[in-house]
Amino acid sequence: MTAALLVLQPGLQTTVQDLGRTGYQKQGIPVSGALDAVGLAAANAVVGNPRGTAALEMAMTGPTLRVAADSVRVALAGGRTELLILDEDGRENRRVPALQSVTLARGQRLRIPTVTDTAVAYLAIEGGLDAPLFLGSRSTYVRGGFGGYNGRAIAEGDVLGVGSGAATERPELTLPGLPLLPQTSIRIVLGPQHDDFTRDALTALVTSPYSITHDADRMGLRLKGEPLPHTKGHNIVSDGIGPGAIQVPGNGQPIVLLVDRQTAGGYPKIASVISADLPGLGRALPGMKLSFTVVSVEQAEVALLDLEKTLSALPSRLLPLAATLPSTEQLLSQNLIGGVMSAITEP
Repeated sequence: MTAALLVLQPGLQTTVQDLGRTGYQKQGIPVSGALDAVGLAAANAVVGNPRGTAALEMAMTGPTLRVAADSVRVALAGGRTELLILDEDGRENRRVPALQSVTLARGQRLRIPTVTDTAVAYLAIEGGLDAPLFLGSRSTYVRGGFGGYNGRAIAEGDVLGVGSGAATERPELTLPGLPLLPQTSIRIVLGPQHDDFTRDALTALVTSPYSITHDADRMGLRLKGEPLPHTKGHNIVSDGIGPGAIQVPGNGQPIVLLVDRQTAGGYPKIASVISADLPGLGRALPGMKLSFTVVSVEQAEVALLDLEKTLSALPSRLLPLAATLPSTEQLLSQNLIGGVMSAITEP
């Protein structure tokens, strides 16, 4: 039997994602991939995978899965999200915090009930997910119906093949000091049509807060705030859309484009979010307020190099679980004291 995870409940929107497919935007195919590439890399590091290995991206609520393998090692990344381990009868056995690996045996279940403090979380499996490659990537593009698991979010009854039939024999690991919380102070570089906006528009973009509306998904975030007036109208000849591009349609309200963005568009682009800030922006939730700061292209390049150094260093920051002390919250959750009795006898 193929080693797998069986989907008992899928969660709200759970998809297979890696770092995306590059080189096909000229054919109109989006890059896709993880909204939070740092979260994906962190979860993979904890289970011993290369950073771009395909994992499950979960939005709002996660799935309930049953192990159909001799054993599997998994790790979760994203905010304060916890992994619940259930026995074969579905009773809660223990809770595992984010960025800590755990090995499960055949028949055990794992559940991620709520993604906490972040828009997305990631579940990495040692050896990765055995999803087919499409144009060099296992990422799911739901709008196009390709990649990942049959081109869609996972559903009840799906069988997710895993890359290894049994977990390797080694200590469990943890990755301390990486909270993976949303980033709301965002650095930008001026866009190719920034001259198509009034001076007041550019001032408003960097001095006024912009709220993320509920019209937000993997394609982009619609923002609400001070309008950004155009000087030459809001229609231009369609041109290419880069990651983090901030388009402004006729209503003057900006739209930040993310991983499932279209490859070309006809609204002026006042600015672009720098690459180093895109993972943190991908964690941002509706209702949060964003502030923007203009930086130079050179500063954006330095920030990206710094992020690359951080990601490359993740494996060196791992610690064996036995070398870390549990938090007060973890101790209290385990009901370690079953009762109290007095050592003093009555005279």
